[in-house]
Amino acid sequence: MLFLNGLVSWKDIPMANIISRYESYLIHVKHASDNTVSSYMRDIRQYASYLLSAGVEVLDATQQTISDYMTWLHDQGKSPATISRSLASLKSLYIFALSEDEIDANPVTNIKVEKTEKKLPQILTGKEVELLLQQPKRGDMKGCRDKAMLEVLYATGIRVSELIGLNVDDVSISGGFLRCEGGGKLRIIPLYPEALQVLHDYIANIRPKMIATPTEQSLFVNVSGERMSRQGFWKIIKYYQEKAEIDKDITPHTLRHSFAVHLLENGADLRSIQEMLGHADISSTQIYTHVIKKQLKDVYNKAHPRA
Repeated sequence: MLFLNGLVSWKDIPMANIISRYESYLIHVKHASDNTVSSYMRDIRQYASYLLSAGVEVLDATQQTISDYMTWLHDQGKSPATISRSLASLKSLYIFALSEDEIDANPVTNIKVEKTEKKLPQILTGKEVELLLQQPKRGDMKGCRDKAMLEVLYATGIRVSELIGLNVDDVSISGGFLRCEGGGKLRIIPLYPEALQVLHDYIANIRPKMIATPTEQSLFVNVSGERMSRQGFWKIIKYYQEKAEIDKDITPHTLRHSFAVHLLENGADLRSIQEMLGHADISSTQIYTHVIKKQLKDVYNKAHPRA
């Protein structure tokens, strides 16, 4: 039995073919984001490792096989959310196998797992966003860069992976927009005036002093003059959260969520928000309507004399 980092070495097992084709399908046909592909494939590789130890081929799995695997995940101490996500990954894999005429029936059909309460995304109020954006001081290079990063994140709602993946050529100051590519889709997203102003200041006056080499293409760079990392930006946003004394668990994704909810509150339609966020399915965007409904209910319960 061959393993790589605790998982199966795919080149050495027969099931590798269907899994490899499925990964290609996610990337080239579904145009799934890098994070989605990574998450699905991680679940499927763990499942294939389990099957290999049980002596079962992925295309020979039955409903009992899937049910036993769900029980195994539970016994391994996996959370209901993790088990539900794994089941969704397997369902997607077998739907693909069914479409390729590799199997006659989907073994995941009718498999039920413990339902998890869907958590609504954490968002900041308008005042909290303003407070956070005021923290970086533009008097030094790092503060100017950080201000530009936070403004761009809130102005566009792009993912952190997309933010740090931006190149300087992706920004059009004169046009008032930036180009962002995620999940195989190119998006053109407008920037509000203050974001444009701080971004122009950073690009024109600060970035040239920070880059390691004149050929560096990254828009946002670290102290070494190279592309900013996710971990680096995580530390930046946590630092300014503490400085602003905002008593919420802010993550780099919080500004993305806040961007969507604030647009929705001010009359933007779901389809436009879906386009700007780069959601493949509008159901992913609709969760923000639930946030607003919960806010209205909270206001009602606090304000109505008979609530």
